Amino acid sequence: MTNSTLDRFAADKLDRAARRGLRRELRPMHRRNAVRIVSDGRELLSFCCNDYLGLTHDPRLAEAAAEALATYGAGAGASRLVTGNHPLYDRLEERLAGIKETEACCIFGSGYLANAGIIPAIAGPGDLVVLDALAHASMHMGARASRAEIRQFAHNDAGHCAAILAEERGRYRYCLVLTEGVFSMDGDRAPLDALAEISAAHDSWLLVDDAHGFGVLGGGRGSIFEYSPRPEIPLQIGTLSKAVGAYGAFLCASAPVVALVQQRARSLIYTTGLPPSVVASSIAAVEIIASEPERVAAPLRQARRFCARLGLGAPESPIVPIVLGEENRALAASATLEREGFLVTAIRPPTVPAGTSRLRFTFSAAHEDGDVDRVADAVRPLMAQEATAAASAT
Repeated sequence: MTNSTLDRFAADKLDRAARRGLRRELRPMHRRNAVRIVSDGRELLSFCCNDYLGLTHDPRLAEAAAEALATYGAGAGASRLVTGNHPLYDRLEERLAGIKETEACCIFGSGYLANAGIIPAIAGPGDLVVLDALAHASMHMGARASRAEIRQFAHNDAGHCAAILAEERGRYRYCLVLTEGVFSMDGDRAPLDALAEISAAHDSWLLVDDAHGFGVLGGGRGSIFEYSPRPEIPLQIGTLSKAVGAYGAFLCASAPVVALVQQRARSLIYTTGLPPSVVASSIAAVEIIASEPERVAAPLRQARRFCARLGLGAPESPIVPIVLGEENRALAASATLEREGFLVTAIRPPTVPAGTSRLRFTFSAAHEDGDVDRVADAVRPLMAQEATAAASAT
C-alpha cells in the first residue's frame, strides 16, 4: 500500500523541480569505450565523462580485474577492519604513497566517503573548519558532520582565507583548511602554495582533494607537483574513479595520521571493502599513469586545443565550462549538441550556484584532434547566440 501523504509530497517536489528546469533523470548509458556512448539507440561522442586518460576500457585494467576476480572472488565480504582487507589493498596503498611521497595511504570506497569520513575523524566540536565556498559537496558534508565551527572563504581567495584565520583561529583548538586541487565545475586550480603558507602560519592543517588533478597534472602525480618547490600539504585526497578509470578514493598522509583515520573514519569502519577486482584494476591504472607521460599530458592538451579554436582563454585543467546562466538555456544547448551527436550534460543548481548553469566539457586522452575540432565548431554558434542574447538584454 502506498503512503498517499508521502507520494503527494514527492510529486509536489518533483513538479516544482521540473518547472524550474531542475529535475534530473537517470538515462541508460552504454559506454562502448572511453568517449563513445550509446543512449536511446544513438551513438554519441561524450565530452562529459571524467575518464580523463581513457582507462575505463583499457584491456590491461580488465585483465587485472579478471585475475583478481578469479583469485579473490567478486566482493570483499566485509569492512576492511573485519575480513575485507584483501592483499591487493597493501599493494595499491604502498604505490600511491610512493607517488605522493608520503609515509602512508588509506583507500576509501569513494571520494564522497573519503571526505565524509576523514574530516570528522580529524576535526570536532571546539575546532574550526575553513573551506573554499565552491568546495565539493562531500567536503561540506564532512565539515558539517565534524560539528566544528565552519567558515567559508571566497573561491580561490587566499587573502580572504588568511583574514578569517587571523581573526578566528585563536579561539579554536585545532583548525582544518579545505580546498580542491582542481575545481570540478570550473576547472580552475586552487592557489595551493599560498594556502599552504597561510595554513602553516596559523597552525592549521591543509586538506586538498585532488580528484580532478591526480593522473593529469604534475606528470600524473597531481596538482601539488605542479609547484617547485612543492607546498607542504599534510592531507592529500585523490580518487580512483576519474583519471584512474576504476572506483574508490585515497588519503595520503603521515603514518600517524593515516592510522588515526583508520581508527576513527566512520565511512571506512562501517563500509564493506572495495571488490578485489576494482583495486586490481586501480593498481594497473596507476602503473600506466607512471609510465605513459604522453597519455597523461593529452587531456590538458585537448582542452587547450578546444579553447584556442573558440578564442577562449587557456584552461588550467581538462575541464572547460561554458556558463549560460539560466537552467533551461543550458538544457536547450545540451539538447542542440546532442542532436549533432555530442553528449555534454547541462550542469544546474545545486551542483553550481544559481544563475551559473552551464555546459561542462571534459577532455580525454581518448579524444582525437578531429573530435575536439568538431565539437568546438558545434559550440561556436551557441556561443554566438548567447553573446547576441546578452547584448540584447543590456
